[in-house]
Amino acid sequence: MDAYLEEELFDLIAASVQNPADPEIKSKKERVQEIGRELFNDGGVDAMINMYFSIQNRIKEEYQKDPNPYRSWWNGITDEWSY
Repeated sequence: MDAYLEEELFDLIAASVQNPADPEIKSKKERVQEIGRELFNDGGVDAMINMYFSIQNRIKEEYQKDPNPYRSWWNGITDEWSY
């Protein structure tokens, strides 16, 4: 399941990084938040950290873009995640 979520999360954040003015950005953000909640419920903040680290590295490598501003989309899931 984690591999599926990682691929979906990668696709959503990569699309957002490449086109931040996308009219569907709100629905992408909502799905990213759902994935964050699923990860937190399954493995806590450590699962969130590990997944985002993986996504961050892939996006930086493949698109030469910084996905760090999108970390804030998971704010509010847990007090331990605050960006």
